[in-house]
Amino acid sequence: MKYIKDTLDFHISEPSAISLGKFDGLHLGHKYLLQELEKGKECGLKSVIFTFDVPPRSLEEKDYKILLTNREKEQIFEDAGIDYVVECPFTKDLKNKTPEEFLRILTARIPVRMIVAGTDFRFGKNRSGGPEELKKYAKSMGYQPVIVDKMQYEGADVSSTRIRENIQEGRMEEANTLLGYPYFLSAEVLHGNEIGRKLGFPTVNQRPEEKKLLPPNGVYASAVTVGGETFYGITNIGKKPTVGDGYPIGVETCIFDFDRQIYGEEIQVAFLKFLRPEKKFSSMDALHLQMDADIKSVHQYLSSLQCK
Repeated sequence: MKYIKDTLDFHISEPSAISLGKFDGLHLGHKYLLQELEKGKECGLKSVIFTFDVPPRSLEEKDYKILLTNREKEQIFEDAGIDYVVECPFTKDLKNKTPEEFLRILTARIPVRMIVAGTDFRFGKNRSGGPEELKKYAKSMGYQPVIVDKMQYEGADVSSTRIRENIQEGRMEEANTLLGYPYFLSAEVLHGNEIGRKLGFPTVNQRPEEKKLLPPNGVYASAVTVGGETFYGITNIGKKPTVGDGYPIGVETCIFDFDRQIYGEEIQVAFLKFLRPEKKFSSMDALHLQMDADIKSVHQYLSSLQCK
């Protein structure tokens, strides 16, 4: 996959099927769009994703959180077999282009033969463009518009907003169903204070990007991918209140049946199920007892999955 970023001067020379959007979360609805791109590939077209380097909404809302970082999205697109990803800088000039101007820029730099978008896709100045504009300019600009209906799950749209609400409330199993994969964090393993090791539960520590949406502070059953291998574990999101004050929010994971030094490596921690809120314990002994109980809860949960 070729990843084009940090430039407004993007060019692709091969006839292409392109899908436009934020793709935050890359959920089941987005994968439905990617299936339409695959149809273009069957006709000899290259598959292209066009997105912006930041969600436009994040510039308007200071506390707006993203489901996937750009690096996380890149990995999912690559795994999906996409040929090109254009991550375009969202500049003020581009923001103020009319829908027609935006499409003319796009088709001048990429030989677009098909544009795939959802029914809720908006583009151009003040979000004035949508599926009707994609259809309006299709003939003159030489592409076929493919408008895909929203995917439904249990009577409601599969959307990034719906998934975000589930994650914010700790409903990881429903969020993961809508995503089509377990919600995860990819980040470097950092040195911690080794409290977990002293308690007999060695952990790995990660610090998420500031804009990354985390589930509520608490304890989770988790799946951890290290160098292509997947292990299970237990993860705490929070500020370590038992250890002391002033810790920033971090992600700390005890990986089961794992005994390797991986400082500096990027690993993926997926949140499978919320177990309990984070709490401050009266002593390290009390914390140790609770960790024993939490680990038993995770193993029971994993056993229940195997029985389904």
